[in-house]
Amino acid sequence: MAKFILLDTETTGAGEQDRIIQIGFMVLEAGKKVEVFNEYCSSEVPIAYAAMEVHHITPEMIDSKPQCTETTAYQNLLRLNRSENYLVIHNAPFDLGMLEKEGFTNAMQLIDTLRCARHVFDDEEAHRLQYFRYKMGLYKEEPDEAQKLGIEIKAHDAIGDVLTLKLFLSRLRKRVQERFPDVNPVEKMVALTQEPVFYKGPMRFGKYKGKTLFEIAAEDRGYLQWMVEKMENLDDDMRYSVKRVLSSQ
Repeated sequence: MAKFILLDTETTGAGEQDRIIQIGFMVLEAGKKVEVFNEYCSSEVPIAYAAMEVHHITPEMIDSKPQCTETTAYQNLLRLNRSENYLVIHNAPFDLGMLEKEGFTNAMQLIDTLRCARHVFDDEEAHRLQYFRYKMGLYKEEPDEAQKLGIEIKAHDAIGDVLTLKLFLSRLRKRVQERFPDVNPVEKMVALTQEPVFYKGPMRFGKYKGKTLFEIAAEDRGYLQWMVEKMENLDDDMRYSVKRVLSSQ
């Protein structure tokens, strides 16, 4: 029977040198009790203050903890890393990139709920997990769910975010089923994860905020070229969209 591994990490920061300091995931399997794994781990890389501000993990909290690869959570993730299972992450490239630094190469079928949400909740102003937590009222369901699973709810905590992800996944699956009624929703989410999103709406950042990419291209093509060439933190979907617009002009 296939298992769904819903995962999140907290890290020392978002740079190339940064590493995992908390790994949390749940294992869902039909007819079975939910397994929960949640561990802090040590890192030789200092925690950036900006990261600490978000996840509230301090150096004292990870002092004397095992390294990521030595945690029970990581060892169980390796055990589950088989092609019949599904790995579910919100913004998968980030967490997978961090796991790769620990020697983990994903063999599971991947569902990136962020990219899937961009596909099927395309009319939303944002697609962050915390946005959906409030927009969909998931926070109202969390206390009961947390009590069942023995989880403490904390914002921007790995296992806390996984709890939100669990609730969001059911909404996402329902939306996918509505949009694609003749297709298995799980298989469709896997397929959507591999399909780049083309941004048709107005930009939400930068000096051309409020204008579409086509409008920006007509007014200042060089700005879009600069975005592709110079913005290292540009997400894959925006990069794809900008390149597509540039190639069509």
